Amino acid sequence: MQIAPTRASIAGVPKTLQIRDVPDDVHDALARSAVADGLSLTRYLQRELELLARRAQRVRANGLVIRDTQARVRGRADRDTILSVLDEGRRR
Repeated sequence: MQIAPTRASIAGVPKTLQIRDVPDDVHDALARSAVADGLSLTRYLQRELELLARRAQRVRANGLVIRDTQARVRGRADRDTILSVLDEGRRR
């Protein structure tokens, strides 16, 4: 009897991504950037994907702070108020 893996059982296993139809000029530019940073193309892309994922998480988190701030001030909050609340949230 074989048991299908669950998300929890494969959480620590590295994942593989395959990207098809990458234009030659894009591949070449990425490969040059990897060489310039002293990395393999795979390691370079891993690093860039990690940065992209963290940036997306920050954007979502900042959006929540903005909406929460606007709700607290019952309307649109000005830039300084939003930045102040973002800074406060980062210190937690």
